[in-house]
Amino acid sequence: MATTSKPKLDVTVTKPTPYTFDLGLLLANDPNPLSTSTPSSSDEASASTPGANQALEAQLAATARDGAQALVNQLLSTLPLSTTTSGVLLSLPASTTPLPREKPLPAQKPPTKWEQFAARKGIKPKTREQRRAKSSQYNEATGEWERTWGYDKGGAKKRRDEGMVQKDWLVEVDEKKEREEREARNSKNKKRRKA
Repeated sequence: MATTSKPKLDVTVTKPTPYTFDLGLLLANDPNPLSTSTPSSSDEASASTPGANQALEAQLAATARDGAQALVNQLLSTLPLSTTTSGVLLSLPASTTPLPREKPLPAQKPPTKWEQFAARKGIKPKTREQRRAKSSQYNEATGEWERTWGYDKGGAKKRRDEGMVQKDWLVEVDEKKEREEREARNSKNKKRRKA
């Protein structure tokens, strides 16, 4: 039984007009025209046959293979190779072909009223260090830094966890004063409802 192997293709690629390369983008531009023969009106039926499509596909595959081979040849012949523990590395240069954007650059947003006011008054945002300095204060009694606001303000959680009780946990309420305030609120609400 004889095995048929594909013939090895030539490594050098020769074209009438040479390729242009952008090695930063791994791009090879082929200025040579493709020779796709357009069938005449009488041959339209024969062009849609599988043989014509296969011939066109084979030609396109050969052109793509030639372009890839020319790009690899250019990479290996012009760029420096370096050997590392992870393998052989090839350093690519910066790209030279400008690529168009899919969408235009976004328009600059107009400044908000606060930004306009801050610019007029010379107000600058606080730095991270300034915010951090105001967010905590040193408690000399405990010898620790405590938060100035927010969660665990003044080390309240730590005091609760340690079993410390606030000194004013029991507050007496003056009943007479509470009753007078409640009556004043009720009379105020009645006047509002009548009006």
